[in-house]
Amino acid sequence: MSDQGLLMLGLGLLAAAVLLVVAEVFIPSGGLLAISAGVATLAGVIVLFQVDKTWGLVGVLTVLVMGPLAFGFAIKVWPNTPIGRQMLLGNISEEELANQRQAEKAERDRRQALVGAEGEVIATLRPVGVVRIAGERYEALAETSMIEAGARVRVTAVHDNEIKVRAI
Repeated sequence: MSDQGLLMLGLGLLAAAVLLVVAEVFIPSGGLLAISAGVATLAGVIVLFQVDKTWGLVGVLTVLVMGPLAFGFAIKVWPNTPIGRQMLLGNISEEELANQRQAEKAERDRRQALVGAEGEVIATLRPVGVVRIAGERYEALAETSMIEAGARVRVTAVHDNEIKVRAI
């Protein structure tokens, strides 16, 4: 086989390995696709070394870069796949999942509605502590510096579960 043919074979094996890793995320194969990806990766690098040492090193560097990227992609996407949800959440129905998402959205909206509300510091904010707003306790983060217990505060921002406050 010519060098051009070996080069295309080596690069094709590396591309197939990446596709197999991505497929492993969506297709429950018990690890067979991952093992196949490992074999394809090893074979691709060996073939590239047969073409030239430079191409072999390019293949190794590609694996060192694309491997963690593919793994990161898999970790990020996997919980949103049907098999990932089933493994993480158990046998939860679509209706229960929709109810859970709706409850989470309602909680986010409730916290977002706190922006502009005033409250009192219960546990000193250094910069994290506890505040009471509208009769409820929340963990909060001081925007500027330490705020002593008993001080009045105003909610300035809510990001995810983090409530930011500033002394009044």
